[in-house]
Amino acid sequence: MIIKVTLQSILQTIAWTIVCGVILPLLLTVAFQTLFPYQANGSLITVGGKLVGSELLAQQFTGDKYFWPRPSANSYGSSPSGLVTSSGSNLGPTSAQLQTNVQANAKALRAAHHLPDNAPVPADLVFASASGLDPHISPEAARFQVARVAAARGLSADRVAALVEQHVELSQWGFLGEPRVNVLVLNLALDNEVPGKQP
Repeated sequence: MIIKVTLQSILQTIAWTIVCGVILPLLLTVAFQTLFPYQANGSLITVGGKLVGSELLAQQFTGDKYFWPRPSANSYGSSPSGLVTSSGSNLGPTSAQLQTNVQANAKALRAAHHLPDNAPVPADLVFASASGLDPHISPEAARFQVARVAAARGLSADRVAALVEQHVELSQWGFLGEPRVNVLVLNLALDNEVPGKQP
């Protein structure tokens, strides 16, 4: 009896390993590659045949000619090995280091936009995301940067603001998540208006 039950357990383990570990993943891979190839391959964006990034991963933009993403506690997932890693700072709301980081981010943001020391700034431009890879900012954070980007590009603020509004993504299905702007997609659209070179 014990041998029979043991044999059944082994066979069940082998069978379900094959079904769930081989057959199902293969079926899903074929289905998604057929129905949603762009998403299944990482939502990769190419310009002129050159890979520039993924819609799903933030990357650092510097200089006044570009919209800036949220701060990242892990340097936007970059590592010497080339692997993309996701992590936050793990600093709690009572952390003195977190307060120092946020105050420094806010000070630098105000200085870059020529604002007084007590001017309000969008929270998502001073607080890092939990993953360090968040590719989106709020529409308010994008609008906050319009004047700086327009001046650096030699464009009218109205033209840049209109570009921002064109790239506001609404809540999924009308109720999931908040409106947002993908920074990489917006910056690529900006380069189509007036080419810029990221430092």
